[in-house]
Amino acid sequence: MIDAKDEEQLHDEAEELRKETADEAPEVAEHDRVAELEKELEEARSKALYAAAETQNVRRRLEQELQQATSYASAGFARDMLAIKDHLDRALAAVGDDLRADKTASQFLAGIESTARELDSVFQRHGISRVKSVGEPLDPHRHQAMLEIPSQDAEPGTIVQEMQPGYTMKDRLLRPALVAVAKKPD
Repeated sequence: MIDAKDEEQLHDEAEELRKETADEAPEVAEHDRVAELEKELEEARSKALYAAAETQNVRRRLEQELQQATSYASAGFARDMLAIKDHLDRALAAVGDDLRADKTASQFLAGIESTARELDSVFQRHGISRVKSVGEPLDPHRHQAMLEIPSQDAEPGTIVQEMQPGYTMKDRLLRPALVAVAKKPD
């Protein structure tokens, strides 16, 4: 039986014999050179494939970032417009029946309502939608609970009042809805 030391010695002797033979036989040296070049070619091919894959990954990532930047570029502007929408909605909600009955005031109100409808239309065209709240279970990704209200009518954790509407732009939250959540009565 050959041990590891003897095997290594035999390997070294075979390598020396091969070198001596290669010096005397050019076809063996040529064969060794071809094998070495094939190995280098395979390494170069592997590196080229890796580089091509990495380039493709970078290109995909950049395309995705560009698409997202384009889709959500107006998110800051949309957030700012939400304050205007809130003011219009509060103004219309504060108008009493006496003002609606007055001819001059009703024409003024018609203009404000028209502006509010146009703003809703613009929001819709740009994928901005209101977050559903009242009657829904609290979703911390879309709602911000401001207080808890004891209620026998609603399940605990259900939204019973909306203080400020929330909005999303496509699939991103622009502003969470500020809500009151039901809790068990004391």
